[in-house]
Order: sequence, then structure tokens, then C-alpha cells
Amino acid sequence: MHEPSVLGVGLGYRQELREAILDAADSIDFLELITDQYIDMPPHKAVEARELADRFPILLHGVDLSLGTDQPPDTEYVKKIQRLAERIDPEWVSDHLCFTQVPGLNLGQLTPLAFTPETTEIAARNIRLVAQELDRPFAVENISYYFRVPWSTMSEAEFITEVVTRADCHLLLDLTNVLNNATNLGFDAADFLDRIPLERVLQIHLAGGYWQDGVLLDTHSHPVPAQVLELLLDFVPRMPALKAVMIERDQNFPPPAELLAELNGIRQALAPAWPPASPRGGGR
Repeated sequence: MHEPSVLGVGLGYRQELREAILDAADSIDFLELITDQYIDMPPHKAVEARELADRFPILLHGVDLSLGTDQPPDTEYVKKIQRLAERIDPEWVSDHLCFTQVPGLNLGQLTPLAFTPETTEIAARNIRLVAQELDRPFAVENISYYFRVPWSTMSEAEFITEVVTRADCHLLLDLTNVLNNATNLGFDAADFLDRIPLERVLQIHLAGGYWQDGVLLDTHSHPVPAQVLELLLDFVPRMPALKAVMIERDQNFPPPAELLAELNGIRQALAPAWPPASPRGGGR
């Protein structure tokens, strides 16, 4: 397994941003592709993935491994991820620390897990099984959730720490999810970050949402809020394994110049605390 490369500051690839991304390739250090948009898809999607991989360093980020389901991951699905990885050579592969399905039913969403020792062992086992089948690093992401599963006996920070330690995997830290959860569920975001293994953070996700009916929603539809950027700048110096920071935008797409300015602003703000942010790596 190869050592992950230092990538810099990049974007989550979305079809709506395609032309803007290609036009500004020299300003974007890497792209993250949604794994499931390139599995069992028409041939033109395979061509698109290969073309993007020829121009940018690539990451693969999935949504349906369902690592918290109490059964082994779907073997054929994992093989499809591996075959896609062989074609486009991502630096690493990631998915979410949650469950999306139970036997016979796909829930169609990232559903929070109970924070218990039993679920810890299930998730760690499944992560190990997936990682054994992939010939590159694997990372898991903390999700945004709106309720604490009632029978939880651990904090989220304890749960994440136990899972990634037992699985011996990397962490994809979504700082917006940390802030959202802290805001909605009433805990301190900085205290949470103090309690997780920051030395395992390989990648960071940044995004922006909005308030609705007193709840801060994770919609990836607005610029990265100032509070998230403050957490980023405060904690990045404590992440020795960090290789990539990126913006996710899934809706309410701004003019390309505005999104690129946000990307560059994050790069400039990070540069004093995280040397890989400057000078910019650029595309392939």
C-alpha cells in the first residue's frame, strides 16, 4: 500500500461545476469523486472519471458501505470500488461512519449509530474487512446527525476514537459536521476535537448549511462559515498526517469566480499553519 500524497486544497467534483473546474484546473489541487456515481453507470461516466484523473489527483468518497450494519460489507460492492480504484488510481478511498442499510432494506440516508462498545466492534470489523480488499489507504468520516441514539453509552468522541483505533484506519474529519452536531446537540466543538485522535486525520471536509426551525442543517449549500474556519485554523497544526482539505458544495452553486475565491481564501488562511497549503500544488 502506498503512502498517501500531500495534495493541498481541493473541491468535491459535482457535474454542475464541471466546466468551471476544468477552466480553473490550475487553481484546484485535487478533486474528490463520489464513488457511487461511477459504479454501475453508463460508459460515459467511466470516460469522465478517467479524464478527470488525467488532469487532477483524485480521491474516492463513497456513501453506501454501511460500515455500522451488523453484517459484513457487500463483497461485490467492495470489489466494484476496487475495480474503479484500479482504473483511476485515487490517492485514498473513504466512506462514512454510519449505516445506510439493514438486511433487505436500503435506508437511502446516512443514519447515526448507537455509540456503544458493541457497535464499535461491528464498525471496526467492517472497516478492517474493507481495508483488506483495497490496495490503498481507507478513511472514515464523522457524519452530521440530529439526535443521539437513546441507548448510546459512549460520547461520539469516545466512539470515533475507539473505532478508528481498533480498525487502525485514517479519519476523514468533517469540521462542518462537528460544528453542526455541537450546535444542535449542545456540546463544545473544540472539546470534541480535543478528545479524538487528530494524528489519524488524513483529510478535512468543509461546507456550509443553514438554519431551519431552530436546527442547523448540513446542506452543503452555502459558503464555509467563519466558526468552521476558526476550528480549522486552530486545530490543523495538531494534525501531522493531514494531506488534503476540501470544500463540498452540492446545491445553490455560486458563480465560479466566487467558489474559486473561497477556495483560494481557505488556502491563504491555512498557509501559515499548514505549509502544504502554500505554495499551491496545482493540477496534474
